[in-house]
Amino acid sequence: MTKTILITGASRGIGAACAQLAAERGWQVCVNYLAGREAALQVVRGIEDAGGSAFAVQADVSQEAEVMRMFADVDARYGRLDALVNNAGILARQMRVEQMDAERIGRILATNVTGSFLCAREAVRRMSTRQGGSGGAIVNVSSRAGVLGAAGEYVDYAASKAALDVLTIGLAKEAANEGIRVNGVRPGLIDTEMHASGGEPGRIGRLKGSVPMGRGGEAMEVARAVLWLLSDEASYTTGSFIDVSGGR
Repeated sequence: MTKTILITGASRGIGAACAQLAAERGWQVCVNYLAGREAALQVVRGIEDAGGSAFAVQADVSQEAEVMRMFADVDARYGRLDALVNNAGILARQMRVEQMDAERIGRILATNVTGSFLCAREAVRRMSTRQGGSGGAIVNVSSRAGVLGAAGEYVDYAASKAALDVLTIGLAKEAANEGIRVNGVRPGLIDTEMHASGGEPGRIGRLKGSVPMGRGGEAMEVARAVLWLLSDEASYTTGSFIDVSGGR
């Protein structure tokens, strides 16, 4: 039976690469997006043109009702869920902590933390063998920022990713005997549009000298780690992390 995967924030960057690679490896894919409808539909068309199965669903993962609607759409379309990639995440313009206001911090945490918790909750409810499911896997897309702190840039984003790491460890222990594996991937300096969201499109060029491998990474390099953790090759791996960061 063909397995189903839901990838949040999959209209571009790492999420889109995960969707493409998952489809190539035989998954039927739910492509979640917030606002980039045309980009999400382009990801879907690329998968379908290659003979795969995919559909796009709009939902703001920070809103509980929208998360529940999104999972209901997956139920209606495919009738099962076997994997979740918690990839949706946002950041704001670079600034020091002393300049941040509550609105900014709350917005970052709502998407990056609350959204990931809500999606994980709904995935567990469907996949847990204790609740009649067939098991499955969750991969949380974190960041090396959660370890390094992102000082002077976006400590709030880094804090949200550190929280995601704790979700990974705690949920992995909760769900391990219910057929669900939970792991994390921590990308480093990856060439995506997110750097522009932080106000510095050329950030990789400025910081690549701090990377032992001397370059930024590509979204597909992260996707390969994500798909490995979802695969049977990682059958005894849970509560673990892969840093895809060139050694940084």
